[in-house]
Amino acid sequence: MARPGLVAWAEAAYAAPGVAQLCLSLQDDYGQSVCLLLWAAWAGEHGLGLDLPAAAALARTWETGVVGPLRAARRALKTAPGLSEADRDALRARVAADELDAERTLLTALAALAPGGGAFGGPLEAMTAASHAWGAPSPSRALANLAAAFPSG
Repeated sequence: MARPGLVAWAEAAYAAPGVAQLCLSLQDDYGQSVCLLLWAAWAGEHGLGLDLPAAAALARTWETGVVGPLRAARRALKTAPGLSEADRDALRARVAADELDAERTLLTALAALAPGGGAFGGPLEAMTAASHAWGAPSPSRALANLAAAFPSG
């Protein structure tokens, strides 16, 4: 059976009960890159190798220049003055769609950095390595909770 593409896998995983909240906690509380962690989990699940330095550098560039600013704009629009609530909500929805599109684009680029022949035992081990490559290691319990929340299969 062919492995699912990273974007499809990440969207299915993120939609699983509890995963979104765990990812957002890792992002907001521990400074992690959700896209990098999802990439690592996908690669770990499918026995793929990880080019961790290149992936962390790519994710950092996107986080700093594209995804992070879009996220900040979306969050700022929750209370932006000078707009009607309807206008603010419409603009926020457009920015959120752009943010999601940027994350999908990053995931697509990261997928190319997962060659065959993996060195990790599964999603948890791969996410732990990615977290360290990112430079802000997460508590092992937070990563273990995330790995356990992913749908199996």
